[in-house]
Amino acid sequence: MSTPIALAAMGLVITEQAAITNIGIEGIMLIGAFVAVAVSYFTGSWVLGILSSVAAGVVVALFMAVIHLKFKADVFVAGIAINLFAIEFTRFLLRNIFNTAGSFYDPNIVPIPSITIPIIDKIPVLGTLLSGFKLTDYLGIILVFVTYFILYKTVWGLRIRFVGIHPLSAETGGVHVNIKKYQAMILSGIFGGLAGAHLSLGYTRQFIENMTNGRGFIGVAAMYFGGVTPINTWFASLFFGFTEALGNNLQTFGLPSQFMLMIPYIATVVAITIGMIRKQKREKNNLL
Repeated sequence: MSTPIALAAMGLVITEQAAITNIGIEGIMLIGAFVAVAVSYFTGSWVLGILSSVAAGVVVALFMAVIHLKFKADVFVAGIAINLFAIEFTRFLLRNIFNTAGSFYDPNIVPIPSITIPIIDKIPVLGTLLSGFKLTDYLGIILVFVTYFILYKTVWGLRIRFVGIHPLSAETGGVHVNIKKYQAMILSGIFGGLAGAHLSLGYTRQFIENMTNGRGFIGVAAMYFGGVTPINTWFASLFFGFTEALGNNLQTFGLPSQFMLMIPYIATVVAITIGMIRKQKREKNNLL
């Protein structure tokens, strides 16, 4: 349950480092989820499904980047517009391509395969904890450390962070600020597309209207709670995945489902509050 949140959050960390809060990640994930299912259904290939989802994510992210960077629209307004568009656009496609409403499932949809780790799989406790998950679950963990390396161990990452901290100084130093921001948005689209593909081909094997269900916004909370750093953000994503799993499992004890389903969102509000307080303290210390 943490994987789509973590993947989205990694893309958000990159754009936030470039001073873009990409709340449109929710819409990117949703469109990616639909494209992944549609391509997997028509081609019989989960690989093409993932690649198409990533491509769709990049297109949507670039569209949002153009709205914000070229036409100077407020980034939050642009993000909300993308999210609302994604809900209705995928609903429209669902009805017109598959002649159904609500959800689409078919045996011809090829899911992302599960990976069994040979030796660990036989160990009683470790086998359950570490083996048998979807390929994108393991890929998500790897990409956390790849994101850390890109941001903190490469010249490109240094320039992205410099653009976010002081764009005028970056321009003076010969860095094209808008190009770097476009690049950050492209990476965000890749991560968002992967997150959407995992939702529809890994976490489930179908497309459901608005199936992201706020996970993009939870990714924003994870990013802030993690201090806009990849490793801490990943741990925050694990926490939110845990709260979602906790809410689902507590329903089996007869507790009201409405209250149990609220747990991840209550945790999100608390995390955003804590994250913003920490951010204000950091800004205050910087001014001092």
